[in-house]
This record gives sequence, C-alpha cells and structure tokens, in this order.
Amino acid sequence: MKIAITAKGENLESEVDPRFGRCQFFIIIDPDTMEFEVMENPSAMAMGGAGPQASQAISGMGVEVVITGNVGPNAFQALNAAGIKVMTGASGTIKEVVEKYKSGNLAEAGNPTVGTHAGMGQGGGGGRGMGGGRR
Repeated sequence: MKIAITAKGENLESEVDPRFGRCQFFIIIDPDTMEFEVMENPSAMAMGGAGPQASQAISGMGVEVVITGNVGPNAFQALNAAGIKVMTGASGTIKEVVEKYKSGNLAEAGNPTVGTHAGMGQGGGGGRGMGGGRR
C-alpha cells in the first residue's frame, strides 16, 4: 500500500505541509516498510488548478491514501474520482503522521476542509482598499 503525505521537505523528519495542491513535496511511503520516495509537487507554483493537477500527479503513482493538513473542493473531488482516500488535519513530522495513521488516529475526510484557492499565498492583500481612511 502506498500513501502520499504533503511535505515541506524531502525526508521523514520533514514537517507536513498543511496545503495539498501547493505543497512543496509529496512523500510517497509504504507505511509497513517505511520505504519512501520523494516527489516534487509539479503544481506547487501553478497559476490555477493546483489541487486537481496535484491529484492527477499522485494518482499515477498508485497512491491509495493522501494525508495532508487541508484539501480544497476541486482537489477533494479529483481525489475521490480517482478512488483515493483523503485524511486531513495532519501536523507534525512525516514519521509522526505515519505512526498516527498506523494506529488509527487519523480520520478520513468526508468533505473539503478549505475553500477554493485557499493555499494561494500567505497573508492578506486581497482587499479593495476600502478601510482605514477615517480620521
């Protein structure tokens, strides 16, 4: 069995990346043997459609389960269509998350956990400049 975990780095001590479609890496791991491979996320910097693109990339790797912090609606739909289970709310190192998975301490997500475009960037800046003008 193969699971894909969103990661900020390239080893088992790396932190889980809370974003699915725009994570830096996927750690594709066999939870029984702990053998893994690292896949750079080809859609991390995509202009749009990062979630479905990432879903397509990992579905070609024979992954049965995805573990991440959050997943948006388009990625969730694409993963479900590919028959891949989604587990969200993960945090900590990749190694810790695999142990949580093996002990049954991660729940399968029944719905997306964030809205569309949630992982597009850090911080605000998307406002219309309507506030702060009163003196």
